[in-house]
Amino acid sequence: MRRRFWIAIWLAGVVAAAGARGETIDRIAVSVGNRVITETDVDREIRITALLNNEKADFSPAKKRAAAERMVDQTLVRSELEASRYLPPSAAETEAALAEEKARFGDDAAYRRALAEYGVSEEDLKARLVWQLTLLRFIDVRFRPGIQIGDEEIRKYFDEHMSAGLMAAHPGQTPSVDDHRAGIVQKLIDQTADQQVEQWLKESRRRTRIQYHEEAFR
Repeated sequence: MRRRFWIAIWLAGVVAAAGARGETIDRIAVSVGNRVITETDVDREIRITALLNNEKADFSPAKKRAAAERMVDQTLVRSELEASRYLPPSAAETEAALAEEKARFGDDAAYRRALAEYGVSEEDLKARLVWQLTLLRFIDVRFRPGIQIGDEEIRKYFDEHMSAGLMAAHPGQTPSVDDHRAGIVQKLIDQTADQQVEQWLKESRRRTRIQYHEEAFR
């Protein structure tokens, strides 16, 4: 399953004066190098993810921590994107993704009700869709081009994951790996790219100072 799913502000504390009163503006949840993820960011991540997955928004400490972990990965990727100047998705691509998402709800009224129910603005949803498109492009450009899949890997995948099922579905016929080669190659490229992304994230985390502020996850 393709997965995975960011801001940069100063690290100078979480309490600021507002007029004559001292008010908590936002609380830092995670510091990632010279960037921060706030409690508001984590809350927004949970709401948008729940909306996209058609799930109830869960703000338990465990779910907050899981959302923060996703956002740490997102922040690391964003830093790489900014350094390498990857082109963002076009407005047409973004609108097409938004239209596809809206179609899930049947009509505009149901879509608007869902946004209100989850406490998500359309701009926040569009920002998430832009991010998803950007992440897929990053993976396609950064990792997929160098992946080579050999005949032995194709045969191994076919024998271990497809052959028995095809024989059961078509008794008396001998399935051919060549009939399924293109699909297997695509599957193996996807798997290898995902593994390379995971390894890159591990290395990026190791090079980056990441500090979790536990009070934000209670």
